[in-house]
Amino acid sequence: MDFELSEEQQDIKKAAQEFAEGEFRDIARECDINEDYPPSLLKKGAELGFVGVFIDEDHGGAGLGFLEHALIMEEFWKVDPGLGQQFCSVTFGSEEFLLFGTEDQKRKYLPPLVEGKSIMGFAITEPDAGSDTAAASTSAVLDGDEYVINGSKVMIGNGSVADFMLVFCLTDPEEKSKSGRHSIMVVETDRKGYDADRMHGKMGLRASDTSNIFFSDLRVPKENLVGERGKGFYQLMEFFDRSRAYVAAHGVGLAQGALDMAAKHVKNREQFGQKIASFQATQFKIADMATKIELARTLTHKACSLLDKGRPDTTVTAIAKMFSGRAAVEVVDEALQFHGGYGYFNDEDVERFYRAAKVLEIYEGAKEIEKMIIGRRVLGRY
Repeated sequence: MDFELSEEQQDIKKAAQEFAEGEFRDIARECDINEDYPPSLLKKGAELGFVGVFIDEDHGGAGLGFLEHALIMEEFWKVDPGLGQQFCSVTFGSEEFLLFGTEDQKRKYLPPLVEGKSIMGFAITEPDAGSDTAAASTSAVLDGDEYVINGSKVMIGNGSVADFMLVFCLTDPEEKSKSGRHSIMVVETDRKGYDADRMHGKMGLRASDTSNIFFSDLRVPKENLVGERGKGFYQLMEFFDRSRAYVAAHGVGLAQGALDMAAKHVKNREQFGQKIASFQATQFKIADMATKIELARTLTHKACSLLDKGRPDTTVTAIAKMFSGRAAVEVVDEALQFHGGYGYFNDEDVERFYRAAKVLEIYEGAKEIEKMIIGRRVLGRY
């Protein structure tokens, strides 16, 4: 087993680091305060090849893997979680096209994402269907050659800025099995009946777009069905096996960025006549932080590598996602503690990182869901 990154992967990692340092650093705080991001930044990042690297070359991508995508996301999140999240969300859900889409759908929707000409999102969560995705009630009823969609989704990335969304819909409510009732539709956001209300006041990741979405007799052609009718739940689970692997990289990046800030601070800050870094208590805490990050990174790379080898492992991915989220929360908490009162103000980047960390234990599978997955797979179905 080789734990070394290839030369190409090291180059990708370095390029992502340089881009984030050069483009994110000076605007991150204002983007957080204003709850916005410059669209030109996404365009520039796409032109440099940082968007959708896991999309195959036939459909406009770099033909790389989820590990390379994770490396980019780690570097982006290390500099700013909010802008890093917005970059990740541009192609969020595109895996459904790669796995289940028709050739026409792939050629229509994927290249513009990679080129920076369009943005997508994946509308899954509802007011009464968060972790319990099989309870989603937004309906898509076949009427002739069209599906008519009604319902609402909450807390959806890119809801107010996307050119199109994938929507997890109830198509077969009479099906006995809850896992056989849903399908996935692609919905262009300029269609009549689509409305989005951007949410404000998020605790963290404020630069990224999050919205509530409403569908009112919205019609799409039946060709907008992605994959097989009634198989949406299973298609969604396969998507989570991929998205959770690289979302784990978000936690690694945030934690590494927080550790870097803490290390810089303790080497410069003096108390009781000496550098904070000289205290054994400081060194022990830094050691614990570094250990958690390295473990999280190794788990994340394993989960992504298995995906790229065509052997997705739901258990490994769940472990990576859960552990990386927890590591991020714990590491940034210690990092802010090192900054003392200064860390409590947004003059210091660590304050923004602290607010961003918690969502890593909530979205893309709450930590409790990950534990359920792990526990059931270890124990079997009792």
